[in-house]
Amino acid sequence: MMSQIPPEFIVKIDYDTCRRCRRCVMNCSFGCMQFKDRVVPDHKKCVACHRCTTFCPESAITITKNELAYKDSANWLPETRQNILKQAETGGILLTGMGNPRPYQILWDHMLIDACQVTNPSIDPLREPMELRTFLGRKPNRLEFNRDENDEIELSTELQPQVKLDVPIVFAAMSYGAISLNAHRALAMAAKNSGTLMNTGEGGIHKDLDPYVDNIVVQVASGRFGVTSEYLNNSAMVEIKIGQGAKPGIGGHLPGEKVGNEISKTRMIPIGTDALSPAPHHDIYSIEDLSQLIYAIKEATNYTKPVSVKISAVHNVAAIASGIVRAGADAVTIDGFRGGTGAAPMVIRDNVGIPIELALAAVDQRLRDEGIRNNASILCAGSIRNSGDVAKAIALGADAVVIGTAALVAIGCRVCQKCYTGNCAWGIATQKPELVRRLDPQVSAQRLSNLLTAWGHELQEILGSLGVNSIESLRGSRERLRGIDLDEQTLELLGIKPAGVGQ
Repeated sequence: MMSQIPPEFIVKIDYDTCRRCRRCVMNCSFGCMQFKDRVVPDHKKCVACHRCTTFCPESAITITKNELAYKDSANWLPETRQNILKQAETGGILLTGMGNPRPYQILWDHMLIDACQVTNPSIDPLREPMELRTFLGRKPNRLEFNRDENDEIELSTELQPQVKLDVPIVFAAMSYGAISLNAHRALAMAAKNSGTLMNTGEGGIHKDLDPYVDNIVVQVASGRFGVTSEYLNNSAMVEIKIGQGAKPGIGGHLPGEKVGNEISKTRMIPIGTDALSPAPHHDIYSIEDLSQLIYAIKEATNYTKPVSVKISAVHNVAAIASGIVRAGADAVTIDGFRGGTGAAPMVIRDNVGIPIELALAAVDQRLRDEGIRNNASILCAGSIRNSGDVAKAIALGADAVVIGTAALVAIGCRVCQKCYTGNCAWGIATQKPELVRRLDPQVSAQRLSNLLTAWGHELQEILGSLGVNSIESLRGSRERLRGIDLDEQTLELLGIKPAGVGQ
């Protein structure tokens, strides 16, 4: 069958400046660039990863969107028709990577942070200490103290296990298999350098990450890949994955061609076999079942590790989170519908789930109303793009935020959404050795640390403008937020006032 799908992008080469060095041919992992008597692009294979444009020494390559591919229609968009043609030719489910790109309203961009001026003056963050440190885990409702034999005051309340974060930002769950070992190394090194956490995802933990276990969250997903007692104990925290924002209600699938020798050892499955993690855990069909797993993990770790549960943002997320906290979880991670992924059916990613902003506000309020907010920390995930989003999420009720796509962008990802192909030109979402080695873990770790340092300084600036000197003072303080261009119902759900309304 002859393909009728026109190219999505057009590659233009300035042959007057091109010196035929073939660097673009060597760097293109999708086979777009070919060399005959000169470089000749196959436009249909271009995914706009921009590897060629970045490494062209003469800047002779330009990639543009193919605007002339279809006749204009406000209803039948080029993407819609392109997808129909793909399915007409293949009969398959459309796969995609990364987060939801549709132009739904981004609520973060319709929230403004209030500031202090005279009656409650602002603080200069350069001259006064600004505390970004936070702790994840179950908190007591009150603290009790007594005096020891030396008349020194000591804490008598027994605290549950806590994880200290020097900055309220952790790296999202991305498995070894979905991303390369070099990417995992970079995330682990950056987490240690910055005093935060990285999450292994559901693919187990490679032995090369052993030096970083104090900064690693290990994940227990439905496939239970690589899960052993040693795995659970070589961590700072354990996370049970129930759902993922990019694909609520469905499981995961790592194709067998990605399961080489190292991934086989890490996941404890045969080489070349598909790694399937079903949508439900086959031993969890109720909150009581979940509670059994939570306490089984606590028993296996001798009650020294906080146990978190990750869920996707759906319409009844507040009730689900309440049940999870009552089941014994020390933290709840909520992942919104813009969250990234290595692979998901496009129809699920683009149409299932709800915005993280609404889910976060609903969960925080529900736990407060039930008097159990201190029983668990809340982590917020799903397209946190900058420090402003971080501050707004914390003001809505999060203890910390989780970043995935932003972290990958920092180390080179161009969000071409072709992660599922395994051909990532930047060495991130691939297992091909010739591509993996393009990513330098040391350089990437420094870039990630720089990102967290920059966001940390910006958070301190925001705290200073609010007249507070700790991130804890901002948590759940919705009075510091104002909505703009939001309808009354959305403002009510978020629990914030419209801009222009004072106290």
